[in-house]
Amino acid sequence: MRERIDKTRRPVFSRRALMLGGVKMAMFTGLVGRMYYLQVVEGEQYRVKADENRISLRFLAPPRGRLLDRHGKQIARNRQNFRVLIIPEQAKDIPKTLEQLNEIVPIGERERQRVLREVRRKRQFVPITVVDNLTWAEFSRINVRIPDLPGIDLDVGDTRAYPFSDYLAHVVGYVAPVSERDLKEGGSDPLLELPGFRIGKRGLEKRFDTKLRGDAGTQRVEVNAYGRVIRELSRTEGRSGEDIQLTIDTELQQFVMDRLGDESAAAVVMDIHTGDVLALASVPSFNPNAFNVGLTSREWKDLQRNPRKPLNNKAIAGRYPPGSTFKMVVILAALDAGVIKSGHQVYCNGKTQLGRGVFHCWKRGGHGMMNITEALAQSCDVFLYDIALKVGVDRIAAMAERFGLGTQLLPDLPGESSGLVPTTAWKEAAIGESWQKGETLIVGIGQGYLLTTPLQLATMTARLANGRFAVEPRIVKPGKNEKVAPFAELGVSKEALDFAREGMRRVMQKKRGTARAYQIKRKGWEMAGKTGTAQVRRITAAERESGVLKNEELAWRERDHALFVAFAPSDKPKYAMAVIVEHGGSGSKTAAPIARDIMRRTQELDPSAKRSRNKGAKASLRDGEQG
Repeated sequence: MRERIDKTRRPVFSRRALMLGGVKMAMFTGLVGRMYYLQVVEGEQYRVKADENRISLRFLAPPRGRLLDRHGKQIARNRQNFRVLIIPEQAKDIPKTLEQLNEIVPIGERERQRVLREVRRKRQFVPITVVDNLTWAEFSRINVRIPDLPGIDLDVGDTRAYPFSDYLAHVVGYVAPVSERDLKEGGSDPLLELPGFRIGKRGLEKRFDTKLRGDAGTQRVEVNAYGRVIRELSRTEGRSGEDIQLTIDTELQQFVMDRLGDESAAAVVMDIHTGDVLALASVPSFNPNAFNVGLTSREWKDLQRNPRKPLNNKAIAGRYPPGSTFKMVVILAALDAGVIKSGHQVYCNGKTQLGRGVFHCWKRGGHGMMNITEALAQSCDVFLYDIALKVGVDRIAAMAERFGLGTQLLPDLPGESSGLVPTTAWKEAAIGESWQKGETLIVGIGQGYLLTTPLQLATMTARLANGRFAVEPRIVKPGKNEKVAPFAELGVSKEALDFAREGMRRVMQKKRGTARAYQIKRKGWEMAGKTGTAQVRRITAAERESGVLKNEELAWRERDHALFVAFAPSDKPKYAMAVIVEHGGSGSKTAAPIARDIMRRTQELDPSAKRSRNKGAKASLRDGEQG
């Protein structure tokens, strides 16, 4: 019986075993198939993903290109940045560590709070900058105490430095950290994503930022599951930024800035043949190194609230009535149009009547009989009223534009103003009113709607002194293989230009010249110039009757602007310049002596003058040896 029962159960057991084995075989086959699919068919894809988790590709910032002056001096360079980092996971007590560090180098409460915020926000193994731009002495002191500072790590990187500080701040500009707006506007450049990376924010640093920053390098590092770096696998250095050479002469630039002193002023010096801008100064200035390190909110507010506007580049962005420095343009327009002849004369009795309006000359009793050159030498307003009315504002404007006024001239430097040269059509479009004859008289002496920049006035003077070409200013030297287009012809008659230049010579060298006291007396270095005084307030008839107040009697903001333009040497011109002193009073008393000193120094630094001095020194040495 038992034998029979066992025989009946054996087939059932065999079927179950077979079914179970089949299921296991199917599962095993599926597992093998899946493994084959993952490891063979999709193997390459998952191998790449695994490597991406294990290997991290990081970008490296290349050295930023330098800015050099015309003689190769570095005016923007890179220097070592000694900095202190803290690695949170290695620090036992971060506040205590920061307090110990503060005993060696000052760390403000604001910086400590920033570090603690970053500690909470970032992973514990990520280094956080505590303080940077340390001196070597400070860095060394921390190195000595490093065993007592758990979690502190020392690092040496690069930072931007401006060795000439505020002397070239408005030209060079500065770099600063990348903002959210910069990220949106910067496209796909990976450098902008790097922590601590800085870009140009102002001046030439901004204009040539892409060239100066170069191309990113790459670094392949192996990391663990937490993202901590284990080792570096490979490194490809990036392409350094390009060096850019300027036309600026740093020695002359320093002299100009120092000579302008504590005024609110600007000055531009140009080579009249090449257009090279040798000096472009605006005071007061600011320290660009402070922007790289980081300004406090108080420092930023002080710069913004300063009434003399240190952040404004007055040389290219300041807009001023040119005053009497514009009179050469009016005379050239009248001669060019043929409305006056070379012998034109006007009697000045101190005022001109136009309808019921009276327009006064700066000299209350008048100048008497004036011709073209004497009208410039003595800056007679009545003479200019006469010819301005004859030639009209539109022809004056056309001549002004030929001399560089009313347009932007220096595209390499951001922030330049185009000024304003008014015409009848401009007033109709901008104000909706017809042009009046009295406004023509006012424009004739460089006032009214007319606005210019110091750079434009220097360019106007350079073209006048050059006499043939409409020279254009440049602040970046062309490359060795870069072709420079020739300047356009000025298209003004030599006779007309001779009258204007002779009038400017008489300003400096004749008895009644308005700036005769400030001539350069060295032979061959003589200067020709033109004074200008631009009113910033209206003088009432009552004040004229009682006596016009002197500038010294007025508040600073109500004083006239002082201007001066010049070229030298007067017989063979090579350099042109313009100076403006905001609310400086008289052009002859304030701007002219500054211009004289700058032009004399410009000629002293001329390469031919230096060679002559060196030859003289060698000759004296030989004579001494023979004696």
